[in-house]
Parts: sequence; structure tokens; C-alpha cells
Amino acid sequence: MKRYLYGLKQSPRQWNLRFDEFMRGIGFVRSAFGSCVYYKNLGKIYTYLLLYVDYMLIVSVDKSSIQELKLLMSKEFEMKDLGDAKKILGMEIAKD
Repeated sequence: MKRYLYGLKQSPRQWNLRFDEFMRGIGFVRSAFGSCVYYKNLGKIYTYLLLYVDYMLIVSVDKSSIQELKLLMSKEFEMKDLGDAKKILGMEIAKD
């Protein structure tokens, strides 16, 4: 995967295709308004994943859907979970 990210000129495109295939495979839809935003609707509960290069933010009112997504992703990709981050990419996150 590091070779996909950093080694080849077409690497970003290949990484994007691979990630998109995975997300669609687990039922997420790519937003028509932003190609780095995915969402999944389970009744009244939405789960959003925002992707920026190799950082991502997962948002939902249901913690179990977040945990399920993280588990699926960790089985497919090598990743680190930064937990409940207060800041990401210079933006401060506030929960209510």
C-alpha cells in the first residue's frame, strides 16, 4: 500500500479507486457534492466518512456504526485509530 501512496505517478488514482471500491462494497455511497465524502443511511441513522489524502473523519450519532466501520476498515487496510481527536487538519471538533 505504501507503494500505491508514494511510489508511482498513478498511485493516488489507484489508491482512490481501491478505497472507493471498498467503501461501495460495504454499502457506502459517494457524495455527489464531494468525491471525498461517503455516507451510509441505516434508517434514521447516517454515518459519514470524510477522506483527505490518508486522514479520515468518521461521524455518526450511533457509536456502534462507527466501531463497525473501523473494524471493517482495519481488516482491509493498515491503519491507526487516533480515537476521539479534538483537532483534525487544523479544525477543532466540538461534540454536543
